[in-house]
Order: sequence, then structure tokens, then C-alpha cells
Amino acid sequence: MTSSGAPDEIHVAGRWRAGRGRPLDCVDPASGEVIAKLTAASPADVDEAAGAGAAAAADPGWRDLLPHQRARYLTRIGELIEARAEELAHLQTRNTGKALTETRALVASAAATFRFYAAALETTETPLTPARGPYLTMGVAEPIGVVGAITPWNSPIASDAQKIAPALAAGNAVLLKPAEATPLVSLALARLVVEAGVPPALLSVLPGKGSVVGDAIVRHPLVGKVSFTGGTDTGRAIGRLAADKFMPLTSELGGKSPTIVLPDADAEQAVAGILYGIFSSSGQSCIAGSRIFVPESRYEEFVDRLVAGARRLRVGPGTDPGTQVGPLVTFEHRDRVAAMVDRARAEGATVLCGGDVPDDPALACGAYYSPTLLGGLGNDSRTCQEEIFGPVGVVLSYRDEEDLVAQANDTIFGLACGIWTRDYRQAWRLARRIDAGTVWINTYKQFSISTPFSGMKASGVGTDKGREAILRYTRQKSIYWGLDEDPLPWAR
Repeated sequence: MTSSGAPDEIHVAGRWRAGRGRPLDCVDPASGEVIAKLTAASPADVDEAAGAGAAAAADPGWRDLLPHQRARYLTRIGELIEARAEELAHLQTRNTGKALTETRALVASAAATFRFYAAALETTETPLTPARGPYLTMGVAEPIGVVGAITPWNSPIASDAQKIAPALAAGNAVLLKPAEATPLVSLALARLVVEAGVPPALLSVLPGKGSVVGDAIVRHPLVGKVSFTGGTDTGRAIGRLAADKFMPLTSELGGKSPTIVLPDADAEQAVAGILYGIFSSSGQSCIAGSRIFVPESRYEEFVDRLVAGARRLRVGPGTDPGTQVGPLVTFEHRDRVAAMVDRARAEGATVLCGGDVPDDPALACGAYYSPTLLGGLGNDSRTCQEEIFGPVGVVLSYRDEEDLVAQANDTIFGLACGIWTRDYRQAWRLARRIDAGTVWINTYKQFSISTPFSGMKASGVGTDKGREAILRYTRQKSIYWGLDEDPLPWAR
């Protein structure tokens, strides 16, 4: 057993060792090559990690640190991520298939997240509330103790950081369960957390199936909060378990986000933004702008422009600097996306472009799927209502603003929305009328760690990011200081 972790070890309760679960192969989706073999965590590993995490969080050496002292650890983690940025980006590209341009951005985001929460921790204030009697009243925030963080495969290190950084800043221990298919960069992050000097057992990284390891984390009696990013069905199941425990839950779930072209939109700007919004990350994004609403008066023009643009996109391995659309994360997921496109055909969809596996022999060994645009469907079709999570967009038309709003909001989801227009008044009006936690106007998929992120309806509960995220990993306590010299009159 090594202090830094061998390639086949996971991080449990401050120790690098093999998990007690089943064997786990990590595959490069661009080639089908097995790049690492692990043994997944087991419920027994979760139990060990939770017990050790609770003890580490309660240890005075961590519990009693002043905010600026704890912030130093977060700053150091951010520095180490930056120092290893290229190594981390390449590792994530090999494990997820994402283009290096994207994984480099995700690594930079993770480093910035730790720096941001270091600064936020040093400046977070708890209230001295207005007194309503002969006493002084104040609120204090205390760590929950052990929190579970369950992250997706489409943006591992950035999602990891958005949960780990505020949870550690608040004084907690974290049980991180990365996606079964993409644990390697999460384990690499754990090595940097250890190197930064964070006390052992405050972070465990427990790869494995969600139904086994994730379930054990959510159910564990020592876990006092869970932050989950993933599918809506899984989020509902976690929500039911959290309710049984009276445990707070933050969840970022699925989406079927509208991208709206208004009649006055700049066509070049809108087309570039729409293509980026649906096809970057190979469409494997909860915020992907997968329903493209175009006014009837400009429908044919925009279909022609979008199809031409989609056909120009460069599909290839993430390690190729020219790649815009990489492989999907696994062959199983690629086949699921293909099956959903076949179902769209059965619903009456017209395949405007794509709709197949690329025939380039150089891509034959990878989990690739062509950028696909569909037409000929109504918003009430299953294809327009269910998340595909791949490089597939549907182009829809609308008559006027009322028709647009009705269609855009006719979905169980409410995660994101894009609006393309020169008319700032209509943009503001639509941004307020659309049910979405994030609205982009004349841009798409831009993020700031300082800006809260949340979903509406079946897209999640609670909020990630922003300064207040630290307080979301705490328990609030009120303290009253009596100032009256006289005894309470009731007891006289």
C-alpha cells in the first residue's frame, strides 16, 4: 500500500488500497482500450469511510480551525490542480473521451472553485440578528459532519470540486462517489487533496455502481447531507431516501433545455451558439440546448444553416487538437443514444443530418455518434420530452411569443434556456417567463462559480455554487445571550 495510491487503488478512510467490491475496468471510449483496472468500493468500504470521516471531522485539529486557517488548505489544493493541469486534462480525456479543449477548461474550473471557496470562507459572515428583548441574538453555522457527494461522468473534476470545496470549507468530511465509468480523475484529485495536507479521512473516493455504493452512502446513518448530480429517476430515488432520514439534499438532475431564436436574431451568432450548446461535450450535458425553437418565418433558413454547420463539425478523438465532437462516454451509452434516434424515426422524425455512426475507418474502434439534427416532430413527442444525453437536437417552429412560451415550458424539466435576439426588452421578458434555473442571452454554457446554479421542476432541488454554498453544508444554530440583570419574571 502506498501513501499516494497505486494505479489500481481507491482512497478509503485516509488509506490507499483495493476496494472490496467487484472488478472495474476503465475504458478509453475513443479506442475501446482498457486504461486502468480497479476494484470498486463496497458497502463495507462506505461504512469504514463514514466512520473515519466522522471522527476526522470531529477532531479538534480540523473542527477548531479558524476560517482563514482552513482556507489555506483550499488555496493549496487549487494551486496543486493548476500545477498538474495538463496531466489531469489528459487523464480526463482518456477516461471520458472529451476533447482536450474541454477537459483543460474543466480542470481550470476546478482550480478556480477551490480558490473561490477559500476566499469565500475567509469572508463569510453569520448574522447578529435584531434583538426583540433583553438579549443578544446571533446565528452560527456548524458542520454537518459527513456529507455524500455523488458526481456524474460528463464533467468529473469540475463537478467534484463544486461539491468538495464548499463541504470542506464548512468543516465536513466528504464521501465522494464518482461515476462508475470515469473515476480516474477523481482519484487523482484525492491525491492532490492529500498532498495539500488535508487531514486523513476527510475525503474518501469510492468508485462503483450507483445502486451499490451510492445507495450505501445515501442510506448511511452518519451521512447528514447528500449532493447529487445525475439522472432525474435516480434523483427521485435519492430524494425518497433523504426524506426518510430528514436529511437535506441538493440535486442537479436532467434537462431538455430550449434554445430560442427570436425573429431579429443575428443568424451567424445564433447558429454558432446553438451548435455549441447542443454538440459540445458530444451532447452529454444536462444543460444541452436540445430543443431548438425557430420562428416559422425563418425556419427553413435556420435549418439550412444549422445542418451545414453540424456537418462541418470535426468528429474525432479528444486528443486531436482539431476535434470538436469526441466519442460518447461508453459504447453502451452510444448504443442507447442510437436507439433513441431510431425511436424518433418511428415517431415520424426527419433526420436532417447525422443519425448514424460515422463511417470513417479511423473512428471504427471508438464510441462515436454523428452530430444529429431532427425535424418533423411536435414538442409533445417522446423525443422532445425525454432527455437523450447525446449529440442530438430537435428543430421546432413557433408562431408567436405565446406559442413559444407554451411550448418551451411544456416539459417536466426546468434547467436551462438560451435566447438569441437583439431586442433586450423581449429577452428580459422571456428570461422571466421561461421555467429555467439558468437563462443565457446571446451566449450559452457559460458559467461562473460565483453565480448560483439550480434547476426547476424535475431538474432538481436546492442550489449549487455561489458564496452561500458553504452555508448549505452547515447546520444553522441560534444563540441567545441574556442581558437582563433581573430574573425571568415568570419564576418570581
